[in-house]
Amino acid sequence: MAMTFFIVLVIFILQFLWMYVDDLAGKGLPLTVLGELLFQFSLTFVPLSLPLAILLASLMTFGNLGEFMELTALKASGIPLQRLMIPVFLFVSFLSVGSFFFADYILPISNQKARTLLYDIKRKRPELNIQAGTFYDGIDNYSIKITHKDPETNRLDKLIIYDQSNGKGNSSVIVADSGYMQVTPDESAIVLTLFNGSSYNDTKAKNSQGKVEKYPFRTDKFFKQTLIIDLKGFNLKRSDDDMFKSNHAMQNTHQLSHSIDSLHKRYNNRCKTYYGDYSKTKVYSPISMRGPIMLDDHNQPRVIPAFSPLAIYDTLPVMQKTTTINKALASAREAASFAKEKHEALLAEKKGFKKFETEYYKKFSLAFACVVFFFIGAPLGAIIRKGGLGTPAVISVLFFVFYYVITITGEKFARELFISAPLGMFASTIILLPIGIFLTYKATTDSSLMNSETYIILIKKLGARIKRNVRVKKNENTRSDN
Repeated sequence: MAMTFFIVLVIFILQFLWMYVDDLAGKGLPLTVLGELLFQFSLTFVPLSLPLAILLASLMTFGNLGEFMELTALKASGIPLQRLMIPVFLFVSFLSVGSFFFADYILPISNQKARTLLYDIKRKRPELNIQAGTFYDGIDNYSIKITHKDPETNRLDKLIIYDQSNGKGNSSVIVADSGYMQVTPDESAIVLTLFNGSSYNDTKAKNSQGKVEKYPFRTDKFFKQTLIIDLKGFNLKRSDDDMFKSNHAMQNTHQLSHSIDSLHKRYNNRCKTYYGDYSKTKVYSPISMRGPIMLDDHNQPRVIPAFSPLAIYDTLPVMQKTTTINKALASAREAASFAKEKHEALLAEKKGFKKFETEYYKKFSLAFACVVFFFIGAPLGAIIRKGGLGTPAVISVLFFVFYYVITITGEKFARELFISAPLGMFASTIILLPIGIFLTYKATTDSSLMNSETYIILIKKLGARIKRNVRVKKNENTRSDN
């Protein structure tokens, strides 16, 4: 179990390194920082690694027992498979509970530390983060865009640099055909050497009273220009771990429950506020076609005629009718625009707290997945009767990929409001649990579900039956011709 768990954990760590190798390479990070980063991220992979490790370990264990006929000997001595699974099931249940508490108490802290450290690392040496085709705003007071970047020679092509250091917005722009970027030895500044370009600067023109009338721009062309950008504050400075504490992945179940309640109340309050604002605008409000019932002087009920917009409209002249229709259409368009705008705002608000709901149920679903994978791995290992790391590893990966795809799909559907959050996060376990029950039943009844000879015999029987039917039909056709 421990071996399979660490194998799976190493696979997830390698996946993490593959994803963030561009952010880590060339930053000159000490081994202690890299070790801390890998350790914190390895803790975040524990709840996801444990179900796969249980599946692989149970497949290998019961596959070895079946391969060396130990299961057959135990069954011959009167010990059924269910009785063999009970102690392992209790151990897996203990791991499942431990996985939940780990995800509830340790995982939020590890996520905070890992994400904060990764954020600090990304801020170090920002020139390495500049990607071609997009504007990079990671350097204060500068926005840089490049069309192409050669990683070997560090040559940049088609540069656009917005200099906002004067506090006047994008009043200074530099455009160059090519250039080179390098960092000073003390990593205190970036030196940009630009070639064949122009710089555009807005200048203030004042009248005789000293008031600004217009903003003409000044153009300066250059063959070579050097731009020095200060990098103070971009060294590896450790930020506070509470920087991302409001993120849904950084909270435990108690905090998530509190956040969900708060966001839900805020959502309801906004619905009421928008409805009040909507009803106060110049929009149509339904009016009863029947007037109110009142009593006359003799205490006899009488009906006050209802307000009839159509009757009033019929009394208007033709010009006023046209004006009234235009105003009504404008009011309807205004109401539709208001409703659409508020609907999109409420939809974004609802998607926001759905992230917290999916994270809340994810902690339970990952813990329950440990039990589900045990009921798949143990009987499947007893059926295939193959130990070692080869066949069990292939089967485990297939089942886990199937589980992971369903989990990601369910989570996406839940966050996009297609299904509820509990259904989205437990969709994979709902689908896999019947498979585990079916495999357990087949293993206890000594089914030859995974025996290739069974399917070969079945195919031969089907082939023989088809040949027999063809022969009978030929005989019938021959008799009918005679």
